[in-house]
Amino acid sequence: MEQLEQKIIQEGIVLNDNVLKVDSFLNHQVDPQLMLAIGQTFTSLFEAQAITKVLTLESSGIAPAVMAALQMNVPLIFARKRKSLTLKDDLYTEKIYSFTKQEESEVSVSRKFLAAEDRVLIIDDFLANGDAALGLARIVEQAGASVAGIGIVIEKAFQPGREKLIEHGYLVHSLARVASLAGGKVSFAPHPVVHS
Repeated sequence: MEQLEQKIIQEGIVLNDNVLKVDSFLNHQVDPQLMLAIGQTFTSLFEAQAITKVLTLESSGIAPAVMAALQMNVPLIFARKRKSLTLKDDLYTEKIYSFTKQEESEVSVSRKFLAAEDRVLIIDDFLANGDAALGLARIVEQAGASVAGIGIVIEKAFQPGREKLIEHGYLVHSLARVASLAGGKVSFAPHPVVHS
């Protein structure tokens, strides 16, 4: 997605060879027009998959996921990282390790929001090692529902996440694929041919 790649070049900050900071438009301040375009792109990429729900992880995945859910006219669910007084019983729960935060979180989704007949599109802001997407996929599978696809806003193609998701048989589309962050410079990888 050229618009996203341009935004990464203009506003992304390379912190080191493994970390790209995009808090000016994706995961702190949000560019709504870019998120709308991202939602439209995910909708076109997954239109053949008969999506019934979109699932993401709070909080950085919410903006792109809500725009995709809006375009698809389906509900958005976001897995919660912290339990609250109103979310403590009857949950699907998984442990997910965050590469960026270098910590493990327990995430939960209420059982009432996922059913066996659901075809779920998982959306996440970044793909590094694949742990977040795989954790969300396990939640979908706990419900007996199907993972219809995984949409990633920014993939770090130099890390093994895509390969792990493909090995599990998931359909994966990434909108921007970062080949390298070496020398403080972002370079992009080509998009692989994906068979849906």
